[in-house]
Amino acid sequence: MVATLVIFLREGIEASMIVAILLAYLNRIGARQHFRDVFVGVGAALLLAAGGGGLAYYTVTSYDGSRPQAIFETFTYLLAAAVLTYMTFWMRNHARDLSGELRARTDAALDRGARTGIALLAFQAVGREGLETVVFTLAIIFSTSTQGALLGAAIGLAISLVIAFFIYRLGHRLNLNRFFRIVGALLMIFAAGLLADAVENLQQLGWLPILNTPLWHSSALLSEDSAFGDIAHSFFGYSDAPTAAQVIVYVLYLATALAFFLRSRKATTPSKPHSAQSSSPAPSAKPGSSSARLSGATDQG
Repeated sequence: MVATLVIFLREGIEASMIVAILLAYLNRIGARQHFRDVFVGVGAALLLAAGGGGLAYYTVTSYDGSRPQAIFETFTYLLAAAVLTYMTFWMRNHARDLSGELRARTDAALDRGARTGIALLAFQAVGREGLETVVFTLAIIFSTSTQGALLGAAIGLAISLVIAFFIYRLGHRLNLNRFFRIVGALLMIFAAGLLADAVENLQQLGWLPILNTPLWHSSALLSEDSAFGDIAHSFFGYSDAPTAAQVIVYVLYLATALAFFLRSRKATTPSKPHSAQSSSPAPSAKPGSSSARLSGATDQG
């Protein structure tokens, strides 16, 4: 439950931020007639992600307990861990530039004069978040109870919508750099657990026949089948009988990923120049307007 809560909280914040930036910019340049195109693109992206995820889940669960399901789960774990890692570093390095990038892509779509351009932009931007969420959710559902995963997803999505409302409608600001940094660190812990699950499956499939002896048995203290054990397993990668390979992969990934993540944070925090020289200024927004709040929210560091 905790894993899907954090995933949907993060993805909900990012997706709502993208939509709000698009709407605020269209409103700022007097192109409110394209609001409908944005909503069409967002709706299509959500339908595609939900439909694809549901189809994949029900197809795989029809082979419950079989070797093909174990193989599919293994590749899902590996893919989810890879996407989580890439997504975390990408957002850490591009959070400041996201608003400007979306505005530039909006201008390009409008210059082409195609109404479908705005819808396609919204579809691509939100669709990426939707597909990422589908991969993560599938990986979580395979490693924990379906009911708990869906409950966590609903709670995380609800919280993200409430936060988005306070940011974009009431003028409150969220330090996005800090938010994505904290959540990113949590998600790398989750990714380490997914890699440990993948190693366990590979060993059970006979594809990794080394270091497969359990280092300890802690089921008497905390079983994976218990409610708390299920939460610890789905988010932190807890195992009551981990093999040496699982522990090695978990520790190596987490230590390496966090070390690069923290070093990346220092490297991507440039000092702001004090000179007044700059390129031609961007059109100003009224203080307190939605576009001004969005610029402030995305530029905080």
